[in-house]
Amino acid sequence: MKLLKKEHEQVASVLAFALIPISGLAMDVYLPSFPDMASDLQTSASNIKLTLSIYLITYGISQLFVGSVVDSFGRYRINILSILIFTITSMAIIFAPNVYWIFGYRFLQGVAISFIVVCKRSFFIDVYTGDKRKHYTSMLTVVWATAPILAPFLGGYLQEYVGWRANFYFLFFYGLIMLLLEIRYSGETIKSRQPFDLKSIIKVYKKLLSHVDFTVGVILLGFSYTMVMVFGMSIPFIVEHSYHLSPIVSGYSALLSGVAIFLGGISGKLLINRPFYQKLFVANMIQMITALLMFFSADLSIGLPGLLLFVFIIHLCQGFTYNVYFTYCITRFPENAGTSSGIASGVCYIIFSFLSYVIANFLNVQDQFGLAISYMFCIGVILLLLLIFKPAISSQVSLQGE
Repeated sequence: MKLLKKEHEQVASVLAFALIPISGLAMDVYLPSFPDMASDLQTSASNIKLTLSIYLITYGISQLFVGSVVDSFGRYRINILSILIFTITSMAIIFAPNVYWIFGYRFLQGVAISFIVVCKRSFFIDVYTGDKRKHYTSMLTVVWATAPILAPFLGGYLQEYVGWRANFYFLFFYGLIMLLLEIRYSGETIKSRQPFDLKSIIKVYKKLLSHVDFTVGVILLGFSYTMVMVFGMSIPFIVEHSYHLSPIVSGYSALLSGVAIFLGGISGKLLINRPFYQKLFVANMIQMITALLMFFSADLSIGLPGLLLFVFIIHLCQGFTYNVYFTYCITRFPENAGTSSGIASGVCYIIFSFLSYVIANFLNVQDQFGLAISYMFCIGVILLLLLIFKPAISSQVSLQGE
């Protein structure tokens, strides 16, 4: 077994951070290409959106189980195999004859990326302790937020000047480079393996989900990121069909959203020692007020810049709250790092992949009015959960010393 060498610890940490955005890159880089893919593959917009939903649902469901696998069998070999599968399927999508083949490849990518991300999140809990662990884990969502910043921005230019397949060439080369670097510098980090048997796994799941602060947090994360996904799935059609602008503008619009999420994540890290419940509640109240203003100004013809101003504020607060609660959830049970990380992210992805697809298609979000309604729905659910479970959340956070 190849163990992580002490002298490679810093390089391996950089590589782990470089792989954390892989789920976002695979999710966001081809968003500006949705209209072109539908035309080129001679299929509907719903089918193109479904390529994203299949990936997200598979990624989410897989994480519910892969945590137990990597806690039992280790991180390194599983991670290497998963990167290889991701790289091969990225190339396969380029030559797919129709959208139905892409459905299958995206299914495989969802599984592979779930292993990669759970392994890399567990890396920081394996290698670091105390304040260093807290520092690095709070950086995870900040680093992850680079994907929504860079991916659609890059994807907009790739679409404009090359075409939709260029996005998957990018993913192929990214995967290949990371595979070679991981083989050279990374290694196994798990210190004690958990038994892989059904009774033990069920026992761990029951333990984690029996804590209200953890379970409610996972649900909150799902509704929180639903807002971002509805925006991501809708903005190419809003920009290109409603405002008749180019895919590059879609990329810049997604870039603005990504910057907001990134800055929100930074704020969450900077305010990590502020009262836990209070900062969550205040941020969500700001979101609700902004969404209401967005709703009531929908008939004022404020244009794309006005729409994006509201989006920026809502996504800034989303990045903040997501960072705060996700950091709490994945560090809640360090002895079951892979499983807790998998459940937190997995359930979150299942929730927002299902909700975002339903909302984007049921509401047919193609303007400010529809987007505002989707925001108000998600924010309203989050605020309701925070109010209902305030005593349980606050008491458990106090026990954890947050």
